[in-house]
Amino acid sequence: MSLPVDPAPPPELYSAAVRCFGDRLPTATQYATLLMTDGVVRGLIGPRESARLWDRHLLNCAVVADLLPPASRVIDVGSGAGLPGVVLAIARPDLTVVLVEPMARRATFLAEVVTALDLAQTTVVRARAEDLVRSRARVEPADIVTARAVAPLDRLASWCLPLVRQGGRMLALKGGSAADEVEAHRVAVARAGGGTPIIRRCGENVLATPTTVVEIEKR
Repeated sequence: MSLPVDPAPPPELYSAAVRCFGDRLPTATQYATLLMTDGVVRGLIGPRESARLWDRHLLNCAVVADLLPPASRVIDVGSGAGLPGVVLAIARPDLTVVLVEPMARRATFLAEVVTALDLAQTTVVRARAEDLVRSRARVEPADIVTARAVAPLDRLASWCLPLVRQGGRMLALKGGSAADEVEAHRVAVARAGGGTPIIRRCGENVLATPTTVVEIEKR
């Protein structure tokens, strides 16, 4: 299959890609190739996303790795095409990552990606987060639970915080309305067992537009 654009990071983003992935950059480029080909064909990402894959998706997720302690256990809820779960697993091979995705075609793609990229410490669980919360048997509590473009903060807190160990954290990748969401859902977050939400800006020295993350500790 011919690629719509070069899967390697564009020249203006190359130094940022090296900063985020280091010697794992070839693996990240291989993942970009999979997203541009099978990911587009299967409808996991839009065809127009290929041209802005590095800045809008890969690097946007990779800078979040700085918030994760060494050797953390991570659950990525609603992983979709693997954002941010696969990106974090590539950038930080010390992590143990569980990709949670309910849709069969997405879960199948994720399993193929894990195999193709030889992500030995990454597994795929086909399930809805709320079902995992009810069963509590299919995954162990995590140090970190991540979610990107999944749901508003109140629902995310009810799904994600029960999957976090005591003292662990939920990291929700959000856009420019993060502060408004925090104010609107502060009570719901507390009801779900979360502490005071903190807004982080990741990659301020790496990206032109830093990634906004809402961090919530499990209490």
